[in-house]
Amino acid sequence: MFAYGDIKLFAGSGCPELAQRISEYVEIPLSDWEIIKFPNDNLSVRLNGSVRGQDVYIIQSHVRPVHTNIMEMLIAVDCLKRDSAGRVTVVVPYMAYAQSDKKDQPRVPIVARLLADMIEVAGADRWVTIDLHAGQIQGFYKIPGDSLTAFHILAEYFQSKKLDAVVVTPDLGFAKRGRNYAAELELPLAFVEKRRVGNSLGREALSLIGDVAGKDVIIVDDLVDTAGSIQQAVNLVKERGAKDVYVNFTHAVLSDPALERLAALPIKEIVTTDTIPIAQGKALPNMTILSVAELLGEVIMRSHEGRSVGELFNE
Repeated sequence: MFAYGDIKLFAGSGCPELAQRISEYVEIPLSDWEIIKFPNDNLSVRLNGSVRGQDVYIIQSHVRPVHTNIMEMLIAVDCLKRDSAGRVTVVVPYMAYAQSDKKDQPRVPIVARLLADMIEVAGADRWVTIDLHAGQIQGFYKIPGDSLTAFHILAEYFQSKKLDAVVVTPDLGFAKRGRNYAAELELPLAFVEKRRVGNSLGREALSLIGDVAGKDVIIVDDLVDTAGSIQQAVNLVKERGAKDVYVNFTHAVLSDPALERLAALPIKEIVTTDTIPIAQGKALPNMTILSVAELLGEVIMRSHEGRSVGELFNE
């Protein structure tokens, strides 16, 4: 006997295809609602069925248009709570503003904390996300949540390739998670070192800590935005004698000119996930997209049934 009623799944506008895959995995159809955009750009949500006492999951990635999709999610939470949902969980495969997690300059906001407050004030009872850019964001929430990782999905894919490779992180900030990749794949690790040059705000790749000569390289990161760091890393490892280069990341943000940069680089394969939908015709020929639907579907089922999520990762 569970504390809540049946599972209800709702797909936001940010990742409808992923929501459908999750629905198919858990064998629960998506519930029907209307997302209304008025001529003045205001949003509203209307449910086409009751959720009273139900265990509700809103599946919404914070993709472009970012602020519209965030507001849509918050309004949807309010709508569901006002219809007396038993519990509302926001499932956010890609969380916006995760890079704004601290005051690294004078007179700047911490938007990740603001977003956490907004989610709580809207009435969400739980949150779920994948590969937060900064782990400390978990502490911004007073409500419980699950900070997941696509690490196992991506690592398993590369294990099947049996490459004689070196894992490379494009900066020292990803070193810890890069070490996890290297350990899982039983491969050596190297780092691209970056330093600020003079008083410039730009960053320049200066050196490679580790040896990649004569080896394939797997460059790992949590997201790719404009692909500037990846461009530097690929060029650097090729200069140091790397053979085939693979690029591996969870979130395909891909702001301009990312696709142009990636297409011009000597990359054997780009491996990412569907936390952010890539528009039809925009995926590069050497791009492999792995789905996180099974991972999120399992977490939804375990959360509903009161079972451990950590067991999925042998934790």
